[in-house]
Amino acid sequence: MTLTLRSSTSFVNPKETKTFKFSDDFSGTTLCFSQIIKASCRLRAKNSTSMQRVSHDKISISDEKLHGLTIPHAENNSKVPVYVMLPLDTVDHGSYLKKPKAMNASLMALKSAGVEGVMVDAWWGLVEKDGPLKYNCVVAMSETLAGFSIPLPPWVLEEISKNPDLVYTNRSGRRNPEYISLGCDSIPVLWGQTPIQAYTNYMRSFRDRFGDYLGRVIVVLEIQVGMGPCGELRYPSYPESNGTWKFPGIGEFQCYDKYMRASLEEAAAAAMGKKEWGKSESHDSGQYMQFPEETGFFHAYGMWNTEYGQFFLEWYSGKLLDHGDKLLSAAKGTFHGTGTKLSGKIASIHWHYNTGSHAAEQTKDNFSH
Repeated sequence: MTLTLRSSTSFVNPKETKTFKFSDDFSGTTLCFSQIIKASCRLRAKNSTSMQRVSHDKISISDEKLHGLTIPHAENNSKVPVYVMLPLDTVDHGSYLKKPKAMNASLMALKSAGVEGVMVDAWWGLVEKDGPLKYNCVVAMSETLAGFSIPLPPWVLEEISKNPDLVYTNRSGRRNPEYISLGCDSIPVLWGQTPIQAYTNYMRSFRDRFGDYLGRVIVVLEIQVGMGPCGELRYPSYPESNGTWKFPGIGEFQCYDKYMRASLEEAAAAAMGKKEWGKSESHDSGQYMQFPEETGFFHAYGMWNTEYGQFFLEWYSGKLLDHGDKLLSAAKGTFHGTGTKLSGKIASIHWHYNTGSHAAEQTKDNFSH
């Protein structure tokens, strides 16, 4: 989870160097669900061709010359607040603040420059590293392995070592430890807890520890809920570690752990008796660094555009939407009444958007197709 804090916020004794954890903030589009979600947190995929109507407040504009530029101003002289993301490695593996004197100087410089506040992260791997339900909350939230390698909690990694199917898996059997597979969202695989319950308990511990700060004008304004790799609601379809994937490869589907396979078989059985679809999977969908036309599934007249292909892609995307819905519902219930806004992230994958199959988007989440 990622927190948005006003610049005047202080959780730390200046003499201390061991401080609050920071979760990973990631690239991608930030969606604020506080206005979208009313009675329900249900996520819905929109066709990329659909248009959204946006109403704008009427503003009175006056012109002012500044170095030859014409600058519009709102009549109430309002400004756009700017928040700066702190480095992902602000807190190290031992939960210590790195370079506290330099950080203090940087924060003072940001404040003097007019920055409204900062964004920091709360790592699950640090907060709950001592064991299940043993929390050491000191600030920020993500249930993921970040690019600079804050791993999942040790007790979770121990469970993964005993049951490798707990993490996302590609067709060739490569496991990805960035995030727990959503295929086991509702299965008690973590010391009697489901992953959703573990994430919820994590958020509750944070709420209970910092309840006095949540929603206050000068402290925690927004909580960004991590819902996948790098905090984004997506599959880890393009892992860059060890050169596995490089731009502009199409990536690979991540649905070959036993829990995702079982879900596909169940969905196929419910699809007008198409049991064989549960075994077919995405044959010939290519490898991480291939192009769409090099595969049987994604080329212009490939399987993606068949009845089976559409079934598979809708199932793959639907599972992710359901995962996001569960997490946001849990977050909404946890932080209800605190006055804190909730948000989430969706990755902006675009490099094969002009092809009919949208291959890179399909392996990631299929939201844009």
